[in-house]
Amino acid sequence: MIRVNDFHKAYDRTVAVRGLSFRVRAGQILGLVGPNGAGKTSTLRVIAGIIPASHGRIDVNRHCLQTDSIAAKRCLGFIPDDPALFDDLTVDEHLTFFATTYAVADAAAKVDRLLQQFQLTEKRRTAARDLSRGMRQKLAICWAFLHDPQAILFDEPLTGLDPHGIRILKKSIIDRARANAAVIVSSHLLAMVEDICTHVLILEEGEQRFWGPLDELKTRFAVGQTETSLEDIYFRATQAAVLARSSVSCAASQEPISI
Repeated sequence: MIRVNDFHKAYDRTVAVRGLSFRVRAGQILGLVGPNGAGKTSTLRVIAGIIPASHGRIDVNRHCLQTDSIAAKRCLGFIPDDPALFDDLTVDEHLTFFATTYAVADAAAKVDRLLQQFQLTEKRRTAARDLSRGMRQKLAICWAFLHDPQAILFDEPLTGLDPHGIRILKKSIIDRARANAAVIVSSHLLAMVEDICTHVLILEEGEQRFWGPLDELKTRFAVGQTETSLEDIYFRATQAAVLARSSVSCAASQEPISI
C-alpha cells in the first residue's frame, strides 16, 4: 500500500503541492493526472524518496518514508520519465548491478524473463548509450520490476515506446497489480489511464481536485451521459474547480471593507 497524508512540497517560496492525502491499496492502479506544473512529478519523486516532503507523512508498504526510508525504498520501484542510466554499462550489467544491490533471489532467471517480456534479449550486451529512447525506457522498467516491488511508480511511462511496447507495458502494469502491487501511473494520455486504472487522482495547481474510483469520477461528472470519455470528464472536473474558485473570489471582492 501507498499512503499519503497531508503532503506539502515547496521549493523556496514556491508551493508545488499542498494538502494532498490519498492511498493506493494492493491491487489498485491509480492514474495521476493534471496539467503541466500541477505537481505530479514532485509527488512521485517525494514518494520515491528522491526529494524530501516539506510537510506530511508518506508510508510505503507500512514503512514510514521519513523514519524508515531504506525499508520503504526496498518495497518500491520507480520509472521516471527520463531514466538515468549508466552509459558505459550494458543492459545485462545494469540488471546484474541492481539484482546485487537488492539481493534478488534467482536473479538470472528473472532477468531472462524480463528481457524476453520487453524484447531486450538481443540487446543484453549493448551499452546503454547505444540504446534507442524506447529501449532505455524498457530497461528502466525491467530494472524497477526485478525485485518484485509491492509499490510501483510510473512517470509518463509511454515515452519513446512503439505501439507494441505500449501494449506490453500496459499488460505488465495490470499483471503487477493483479499480483498485489500498488501502482501509480502519471500520464497525460487519458485514454491509457481509462484503459488500465482503477482509481484517479486529479491534481491542479498543486491541489487535489478529485481522488477516488474511476467509476465514481464518471458518475460525478458524466452529467447523465453514458458514453462520456475520461478526457471529457477530466475537463469538466477541472473546469468545475475553476468556476468554484472564481465564485469564491467574486464573493470575497464584494464583501464590505471595514475602516
